[in-house]
Amino acid sequence: MQQSMVVTLRDCPARRVPSGEPAIIAEGNFLSINQSLGGNFTVTYQGNMYRIDGTDADAIGQQVELPSFEDDGSGEINEAQVWAALDSIFDPEIPISLVELGLIYGVEIDRATRQVDIRMTLTAPGCGMGPVLVADVEYRTAKVPNVDRVSVELVFDPPWSKEMMTEEAQLEAGLFF
Repeated sequence: MQQSMVVTLRDCPARRVPSGEPAIIAEGNFLSINQSLGGNFTVTYQGNMYRIDGTDADAIGQQVELPSFEDDGSGEINEAQVWAALDSIFDPEIPISLVELGLIYGVEIDRATRQVDIRMTLTAPGCGMGPVLVADVEYRTAKVPNVDRVSVELVFDPPWSKEMMTEEAQLEAGLFF
């Protein structure tokens, strides 16, 4: 997406990147949309970067298309759909999904309890956006048919490194030579 300038149409909740600190961007302010991926927006306002949740897209005159999943009628959780849901969540600072970044360490599905357990990490242990990304993972995974419960474990062992990224993500980020 090319960077675009918009005006807030109402007070807009946001989170400062990378601290995760909650903020409100007041109605009538100009901001630049830097990234619009995965149903969320990364914007620049007064020289700072913020993440605006897709549920507040109307506040910046935008619409979002979130992934939707069809129930195949089996009554089972489709693991491919779980991975697709996870792949629809993007890092707020770089246009790469959590899956492509290598931040998802594992997915386990308990078919009896209809629960999905996810092990994930962050690019840095002190990342203030961690709780926001965990909430995104829980929310998106719960949208998969037949999922009744989602549990996310945030782990830091092994520590994340750029080698965990897919080759495509390394190319996108300019890290693959």
